[in-house]
Amino acid sequence: MSDVNNKPIDVAVGILMQPNGDVLLGQRPAGKPYDGYWEFPGGKVDPGETILEALKREFVEELGLTINSAEEWCGVEHVYPHAHVRLHFFISRDWHGEPQSLEGQAFAWQGTVGVEPLLPATIPLIEWLDQLRFGR
Repeated sequence: MSDVNNKPIDVAVGILMQPNGDVLLGQRPAGKPYDGYWEFPGGKVDPGETILEALKREFVEELGLTINSAEEWCGVEHVYPHAHVRLHFFISRDWHGEPQSLEGQAFAWQGTVGVEPLLPATIPLIEWLDQLRFGR
């Protein structure tokens, strides 16, 4: 159990967005906190890495994808029972390759997000993302 007063852990999170607005969500694999919950892919920023470098590395490791470019979108801090995280969200419309399940995780392209349960820090973002994607 981590002390929530500790400095938050920086996490790079990527939202792959297709031309029609569909986004990629992944399911957390067994053995991780919140296993089975759906989230946008990403991971911890390693010492000496920029957030964008971490994002690109995580997408290669988890999904076998190369992100060509991504723009910073928003940041959210969330305190989970197991960790205090600072999530840095990027949107990418420019990547190479098809997603592969390299960590045994399920993933799904979603228009209107229908997968459940969603990771708690992800829930408010869906509404913001819908405004960005669909202007509502």
